[in-house]
Parts: sequence; structure tokens; C-alpha cells
Amino acid sequence: MRKNYYLGRGLLTLVAVFFAFAFLMPTVLTISNSFMTQSEISANYGTVFSNAAGNTNTYISDTVNLKFIPDKVSLSQYITVLIKSPDYLLKFWNSVILVVPIVLLQVGVASITAYSFTRWRGKLRSFLFFFYVILMLMPYQVTLVPNYLVSDWLGILNTRWAIIFPGMFAPFSVFLLTKFMRRIPASLIEAAKLDGSSEWQIFKDICLPQCRSALYSIAILVFIDYWNMVEQPLVLLQDAEKQPLSVYLSTINANEVGLAFAIATIYMVPCLLLFLHGEDYLVEGIAHQGSVKG
Repeated sequence: MRKNYYLGRGLLTLVAVFFAFAFLMPTVLTISNSFMTQSEISANYGTVFSNAAGNTNTYISDTVNLKFIPDKVSLSQYITVLIKSPDYLLKFWNSVILVVPIVLLQVGVASITAYSFTRWRGKLRSFLFFFYVILMLMPYQVTLVPNYLVSDWLGILNTRWAIIFPGMFAPFSVFLLTKFMRRIPASLIEAAKLDGSSEWQIFKDICLPQCRSALYSIAILVFIDYWNMVEQPLVLLQDAEKQPLSVYLSTINANEVGLAFAIATIYMVPCLLLFLHGEDYLVEGIAHQGSVKG
């Protein structure tokens, strides 16, 4: 019996290792290949990116070589990105300027809205919350044209506000935070009311601290989602100088593959740091555990 138990655990471990390797391999390849020279990248993957460039006379053959360790470590790609071509850094900061306000404003709006859904006992509450869920289920491609028309009507088309305004009112955060706030025991809120606390004090001193893990989870998920956005800036930001770095990464030039590897590595750093910083809160928030701490 114990032999079968250890055999099963061993098989599960092998399966987990396989999926972990398959999941991490693209990231590891991107980081390692960013330290290769352009000539080495062309020698290893030239046929792949020739096909990507639309050359129908070139086919992927056995000469394609996935290399995890470069023959010669080179910082030339990073020197080009960070020093010689400031346009890439400009696009990176465009991403920061777009995403950080969206995260902060969306978390703020979602917190107030979720508290209202939690405390409000009106007859329309269920209908409005159901309406929020319907909006959450819609992909953003469905609302892209209405957002374009509304932005044009407001006169903010081709400005950063055309991206920030729709992002700050996204319903996903409201849905997740409302479900989390409803798990706060009513006895805590009733005790605070008996002590003379106002609604603002209950919201600030009780609900928000109890929802810390959910707030971290929402901030991380929203940041990653909008950090990788492509369609919205392509449609709503016609000026290429205002577009984020994700737009450039979606249009890789076959002659700039080495730069793309280096830019992608730099582009992953904020997401990785944010995830590592709030990993425990992310897992706790998604699992809806520990909403009340003694």
C-alpha cells in the first residue's frame, strides 16, 4: 500500500516538473537569448523569423536550435535598448504612465463600489450586481468600438485618458472585491456601529484592512492585464509616440529579434517583481481564505 502511495506521489511530481519546465521554458529562453549577439540569434532561429517576416520560400528545418546558454555573452542588445535608442525606454514609460493610474483608480473605485454593494440593502442591488457580472463576462473587444465612439464624443481620443477612463471602471475588480467583503462577519460592523463609527470609518478601518489580500490580488491581476494590452492603444491611441511598449512587442521586426528579446526581458521585470512581492496575498485573495484575522 505504501509502495503504491510513493509511486503515485513520484508520478505526480514528474508531471508537475514537466509542466513547470514547459511553462518556464519560454521565459528562460527569452532571458538567455537576450544576451546573444544578433548573428548568433540569426544562426539559431533565422529560418523561424524569416517565415514570420512573410518569406514563403524559407521553411523551418532541423537547423533551428533552441539554446539556453549563449556561445558568447553580449550586452549589445541592452546597450542599444537602454542607451543608444531612447525610444524604447520612452515606450516603456508610456506603459508605466498608462497602467499605474489604471491600477490605482480601479482599486479605489472598486473598493467604494464593493462596499456599497455589501452594505446596501435596496431592491435594485441584486439587479445592479447582476448587471456588473454581465459586463465582466463581455470581452473588451466587444466594448472597444463603443469606447472609441465615447472617447471621440468626449474629445479625449488619442490621449491617455481614452485608455485610463474605461480601465478605472472595469467590473471585474468590483465583482471580486464584493464577494470578499461579504465574508466579513456582520458582528464586526455592528460592533463598530455601536461604538459610534461612521460608514466612512467602517469602510476605512474595518473593511479595507480585512480585504488586504483581495486588494493585492486585484492590483496584481489588473496590472498584468493592462501591462500586456495591445488592442486598446492601437485603436484609441493613434499617435505612435504615446503607445506603450506592448504594441512594439506585438510587431516584431525580423531584423530586430535580438532587441525584442532584450526589450521583452526588461518588460517582464515589473510583473515579476510585483508578483514576487505579493505572491502570498495573491494566493490568499484568490482562494478567499483568511478574510478575518484575529
